[in-house]
Amino acid sequence: MKGVERRLLGLLPRRVLVGLGVLAAGQGVLLVVAAGLLARAVAGLDAGSLPWVVAAVAGRAVLAWVSSLVAGRAAAGVKRGLRAGLLAGGAVDAGARVTLLTRGLDAVDPFFTGYVPQLLAACVVPPLVVARLWAADWASAVVVLVTLPLVPVFGALVGLRTAALTGRQWGALHRLGGHFRDVVAGLSTLRAFGRTGHQSGVVRALAEEHRRATTGALRVAFLSSLVLELVCALSVALVAVPVGLRLLDGGMVLSTGLLVLVLTPEAYLPLRALGARFHASAEGVVAAEEAFAVLDAPAAPSAGRAVVAAVVPEIVLDRVTVRYPGAERAALEEVSLRIGAGERVAVTGPSGAGKSTLLLVVAGLVAPVSGRVLVDGVDLAELDPVAWRRRLGWVPQRPHLFAASVADNIRLGDPEAGMERVVEAARAAVADGFVGEMPQGYATVLGEGGAGVSAGQRQRLAVARAFLAGGPVMLLDEPTARLDVASERALVEGAARLLEGRSALVVAHRPALLSLVDRVVRLQDGRLSEPASEPGAECVRAGAAEGGRAA
Repeated sequence: MKGVERRLLGLLPRRVLVGLGVLAAGQGVLLVVAAGLLARAVAGLDAGSLPWVVAAVAGRAVLAWVSSLVAGRAAAGVKRGLRAGLLAGGAVDAGARVTLLTRGLDAVDPFFTGYVPQLLAACVVPPLVVARLWAADWASAVVVLVTLPLVPVFGALVGLRTAALTGRQWGALHRLGGHFRDVVAGLSTLRAFGRTGHQSGVVRALAEEHRRATTGALRVAFLSSLVLELVCALSVALVAVPVGLRLLDGGMVLSTGLLVLVLTPEAYLPLRALGARFHASAEGVVAAEEAFAVLDAPAAPSAGRAVVAAVVPEIVLDRVTVRYPGAERAALEEVSLRIGAGERVAVTGPSGAGKSTLLLVVAGLVAPVSGRVLVDGVDLAELDPVAWRRRLGWVPQRPHLFAASVADNIRLGDPEAGMERVVEAARAAVADGFVGEMPQGYATVLGEGGAGVSAGQRQRLAVARAFLAGGPVMLLDEPTARLDVASERALVEGAARLLEGRSALVVAHRPALLSLVDRVVRLQDGRLSEPASEPGAECVRAGAAEGGRAA
């Protein structure tokens, strides 16, 4: 047994393994009892014992059902723990993680529900059968003892090849799932640059590679089944032929001969079934091996000391330059900006000027190639990123809402928040009105991506989420874009409360949102093209621009 299989077994509670072993032993005992009763009934032409045979067979079926139930629940618990560990870690890219968390860990089911119970049965049932055969006819028992090891030997030889092919199959599926997820995530960009056809070909090639690997693994699995069937059939024949000759010569009574003929195949059956269960669980073992590799990966060291102070900070960008790989020019070029404690600064500029990149830099999600960001005089690169992001509130252009209740979507700002705080945040974001009109209020389940609410309502829920987070720094990325006048008015009212008493960096163009800030700066081609201005003047310019576009 490989190390990963032993580790998977180690995830099962000891009481589960003991329980499965007891159930396997019970099935073995009932098997021996049923075989003896059946041989006696046939040899003596006595139907009186047949009801007991039926009872023994029914008992085996009940024990098998209980074993399957126990193994299934144990598998669910193990997968739950593995998924929690993988979600908490970050040592694998998003596309690969999706494949591992879904198809990968689901493939572990056959290991726990099939392979483990069958492994215990293979350890318990053959000794019981051989012991009963020895008591009935020691010569037949010796033949079984000699030929029985051939089954796991041939199974192991073929299993080594199966394991290699299954690893290749899982690798192909891993690449296919990761690449497909990345293609879907960037589909709009691919369409913009006319690269959808090329990526379709890449996905098709990866799918063909996975098909070939799967076919190869299945071919070897079927071959192994054939080999094991031949070995078992020949072994049973080595017992059955002498028994038949001895019955003809009168050297063996009929009831004993029937008992030997009924029990001999049952000695090989658990080992033969174990080979089939091994092939069914091979993909899950490979996926579990990768999951363990992710869980065992050393945690990334903390980027620095945590930000503990809860005061509203001063944020200074000192000659920050950001350049994306493959880009002809820098997204930000020598940008210097000071946001005082409690000051609200708006950033305007044309599309592609670097406004969203500026927000990502302040959030610590994009590292500058030169320059630095100071938070109360401390370099952001030296701060613990998790602790820093806990101090941020974020309202993007297109906030994502999950297929969950309204309350749970708001509660993403603070998962521990009670219902009173959720309602308070919604009221502050002017979202309580439309939520109250929903069929089940805050318990109403939304569709994935916010299906069921308008763009303005989605933005107000994002503001409520930021309210609930309660950080001293707010980052707003054009939250009023694509909203009608009524939705914009409601959102601005909520945003005014959100920004009160906090340091804020707001990407905006429309006058209503600009009226909330203390100062406006303008980005042009990644540079601050003009110094800070009065928000009123910028509002006039932005309003004129909006009017010109509307015209």
